Amino acid sequence: MSLPLCLFAQDIPQSMSYTRIYDFMDELANQGVIEVNSAIRPYSREFIAKKLTEAKEKDSLLNNRMRGDLEFFLQDYAIERDTLPNNTRIHKSAKDGKTWDVSLWQPAFQYNNGTFKFRVTPLLGGNVKVNTNGPVMQRWWGADIQATLWNHVSLFANLRDQAYYGKFLKNGLQNADARLSTGPYLNLLPGVEYKEAEYGGDYSDMRGGIKFYCKYGSIGVVKDNVTWGESQHSSNILSGRGPSFPMLTLSFKPVRWIELNYIHGWLVSNVYDKSRYYMEVNAAGDTTAQYRPHNKYIAANMLTITPIKKLNISIGNSIIYGESAPMLAYFIPFAYYKALDHLQTKGLNAQNQNSQIFATISTRNIKNLHLYASIYIDEFKFDRIKSSNDEANPISYQVGASYSEPHTNLYANFEFTRSNIICYKHSIDALTFASNSYCLGHYLGDNSQEIYFKLGYRPVRKLDLSLSYTNARHFNDYVYQRKTVSTVISQKPFNELVWQNNSIAFKALYELINNCYVYIGAEYNHAQGYDRSAKASLNTYENNLTAQQYLDMYTPKFYQGKNFTFEFGFNFGF
Repeated sequence: MSLPLCLFAQDIPQSMSYTRIYDFMDELANQGVIEVNSAIRPYSREFIAKKLTEAKEKDSLLNNRMRGDLEFFLQDYAIERDTLPNNTRIHKSAKDGKTWDVSLWQPAFQYNNGTFKFRVTPLLGGNVKVNTNGPVMQRWWGADIQATLWNHVSLFANLRDQAYYGKFLKNGLQNADARLSTGPYLNLLPGVEYKEAEYGGDYSDMRGGIKFYCKYGSIGVVKDNVTWGESQHSSNILSGRGPSFPMLTLSFKPVRWIELNYIHGWLVSNVYDKSRYYMEVNAAGDTTAQYRPHNKYIAANMLTITPIKKLNISIGNSIIYGESAPMLAYFIPFAYYKALDHLQTKGLNAQNQNSQIFATISTRNIKNLHLYASIYIDEFKFDRIKSSNDEANPISYQVGASYSEPHTNLYANFEFTRSNIICYKHSIDALTFASNSYCLGHYLGDNSQEIYFKLGYRPVRKLDLSLSYTNARHFNDYVYQRKTVSTVISQKPFNELVWQNNSIAFKALYELINNCYVYIGAEYNHAQGYDRSAKASLNTYENNLTAQQYLDMYTPKFYQGKNFTFEFGFNFGF
């Protein structure tokens, strides 16, 4: 009922795979040209358009390259600014040239009559990665549709079909080894669920939703990826790496200095529920039980306060629960979910659900410099911080910095992450902090450490050159068992390496037109496993494997050992 009383601002999310616009927003914020809450992503396209317009009004603060990039990005968000892009059209409205157009460069159909805005763009891309194991080829195609109606409804749909080809792999690798992303692999490739494909891996990715919005926020039903927590490489709160999942969303910002974000999501447990099944009858009359996955949900909120300009303090909590149906209590967007969980389980002496709290702080008060820190608390007891107590709280913390130098067009990012033993894990498989077997938090999981550094150079508009170094380490791999949990968290964290990957990567990316990349890259990586099999009989709460078993668990064969990998590719749309 309140929607007609508001001024409206559409809420179509900008895909986080369009990294250049997010990097440019960070660069503008680092220089104090705009203010953003970068702990909650994706941004909406309207929000980006608004911030680009603010930057246009302050373009005297920008160098020549940034002014060129600004004009370039404004073209992509023209329809959000109630106009159409100034591109080469094959057809335009005969009335005034401002209602609709069709263009091949950039390829799109766009329509805007003030109350109805509509945009369709094709998705097409491919890349090839090649090293001594041969090539892995990837292609994708699809379409992206965006619309706003009556100035208070947003709709979007993004569908793409993707495939990995491994037919030309060698050194004993099979076609299926082209599947470089699975839940256990410790890399940052987007999470997927593969369909059957003899040539390698095939999958579809569908994101979309509908949102009702007003000046102060929005509510929606969407299927998308979300990232919560400040990060340049991988957030340790909600990283957005796994496959997108359906959710109810709420974003509410009544005044400049406070913002609430909430989701209630339907996750994929990858755990059979033996009480739910279909009976299938074959031609011989035999019956087979086809079991369904166990229900799994997430409720999460994040409250951001801005006490002074350019300083954001965010705190939130979440719960993973696996009841037979969604529970109304977890639809309260500002609740403390652990307290609600105890109310519903402790009286029965039943096992409670899996809850977490987290916080992040971000400041851009030093010009050109962004400093941030995040903490994720899986479980916490004050008694464990005493020096006399060997137990360590299962937490993850992250610190980072990004620096942009406008005079030289150089930038640098640094990030350090540590996650304690059994952080993100749970004794009940259906309640782990994961979906489709992909950790929702930091991609390295528990008992791990990462050092990440990136140096970049943007010499001219649309061109980005970068050199990065990553040292990723995973230590003793423990099993979360209730009866041994005290013993497990009393072990020394970051003690014995079981897996490590060092990589140095160079990438050159050029955006020919809006949403169209061409890029090349070269990477050296050294992925190692460490033999801990001699300890296999010592206890039941630790996985002690051979070096090769750890490698096979955490690294695709394509990247095992020492490799020089070259990559080139292109894409239209995201």
